[in-house]
Amino acid sequence: MREPDVRERYPHLVGGEWTEPAAGEYVETTDPATNEPITTVAAGTAADVDAAVAAAREAFPEWRDTDPVTRGQRVHRVAELIREHKDELAAIESLDQGKPLSQAKSDFEGAARYFEYYAGAADKLEGESIPVGTGQVDYTVREPYGVSAQIVPWNFPGNLFARGVAPALVAGNATVVKPAPTTPLSAFHLAELCYEAGIPEGAVNVVAGGGEPGEALTAHEGVDTITFTGSVPTGQAVMRSAAENVTPVTLELGGKNPAIVYPDADVEEAVGWIATAIFTNAGQVCSAADRALVHEDVYDEFVEQITDIADAYELGPGRDDPDMGPLNSAAHRDRVCEYIEQGREEGAAVAAGGGVPDREGNFVEPTVFVDVDNEMVVAQEEIFGPVLVVVPFGDDDDPIEIANDVEYGLTAGIFTNDVRRAHRDAQRLQAGNVYVNKWFGDTNQTPFGGYKKSGIGREKGFEALDSYLQTKNVAVNLERGLGDDLPGA
Repeated sequence: MREPDVRERYPHLVGGEWTEPAAGEYVETTDPATNEPITTVAAGTAADVDAAVAAAREAFPEWRDTDPVTRGQRVHRVAELIREHKDELAAIESLDQGKPLSQAKSDFEGAARYFEYYAGAADKLEGESIPVGTGQVDYTVREPYGVSAQIVPWNFPGNLFARGVAPALVAGNATVVKPAPTTPLSAFHLAELCYEAGIPEGAVNVVAGGGEPGEALTAHEGVDTITFTGSVPTGQAVMRSAAENVTPVTLELGGKNPAIVYPDADVEEAVGWIATAIFTNAGQVCSAADRALVHEDVYDEFVEQITDIADAYELGPGRDDPDMGPLNSAAHRDRVCEYIEQGREEGAAVAAGGGVPDREGNFVEPTVFVDVDNEMVVAQEEIFGPVLVVVPFGDDDDPIEIANDVEYGLTAGIFTNDVRRAHRDAQRLQAGNVYVNKWFGDTNQTPFGGYKKSGIGREKGFEALDSYLQTKNVAVNLERGLGDDLPGA
């Protein structure tokens, strides 16, 4: 693998310029496979956010007024540049986030596809003509909000940068991106590619740091719309902060996603999909299949197969492209281990994994809990790690009721060869995304988002553009009318 092209330090990127942090402070970012330092990154403050928002506001009119065809061409050029630099970007991401190199490459292919897909929409953001009667013309115009704040999580930092920034730019907005403090590097490199593609430099700004810049960004009067991906508690805090200025928010939050395996399913196929969906990115995926509801007739077969796969997983640094890399931080590893211990205390049995391998870094073994009751904490709360809980159900149980009996509603899966059952279940499941005989079935052009506490609004697809466009109605009177009848007329 090529060595990642990492800078010695990363100031903020404001108005296209490397900008020293207002407080002059930097923090280390570390390799989660070793916890050794990678580089230092600016520690952002509210003053840095003020500067970035000001740069975005200054760039917005130029970008808004850019011809839509030109805007689309420049955004498409970003996609081309991401593909040209995909190996370099993936190496940086694998080092910074910890995921296997092949998964990081896939993430950046997806990032390129976001810019490519939305580029084609630039000259198709049309309004409507509304029939309101003779003598009048009524129509709508779709206009950008202005400055879009993008708060990017640490599990897919490069890919989710693209998922939000691409539609925001295509709609004509300027952006301020705040990456997660543990995985900030790809945001800087992607922003530089945006500049190279001809995006106005103030239209993409990156402010690094933790809580202070995030809070300042969501409460800022100069921010017109907010996109956040992360945990439910932080999403709630974003909503409270945004409420002060009545700033619209798009939230993609957590999940506790059920995969229902019926007795007529192809068990081997179901196991393969579910193993991929819980152990990819070390389980640090909001849409992971972390709760398998398995019919008692195929329960033993399912458990035997899934534990064999879990036991066979090779762990290692992401740059070595193992089956599974480390968790992103020591703090998160400890949190996942606390859940594993709680599962044991609740009476769930560990069929695979359940421990921390004897090696440096933030690794947790792929873990499978069996004999789990859906009321257990490990079946109700998002663990966000490589931990699958297997819940049995019988003929007298309604698996849809069990599936819906959580506070989340992001994704769900159905494994069955009964097409009628699949469609009936899909209608009853309280989830924004339902997969049938597969997982991770959504693509860049399909909307993604959650029910209940899993979020507000939709990312991806044409529907995501609704988060970055507001509708103006224009009503025109073509005839002389009321003015003729007024006193003195």
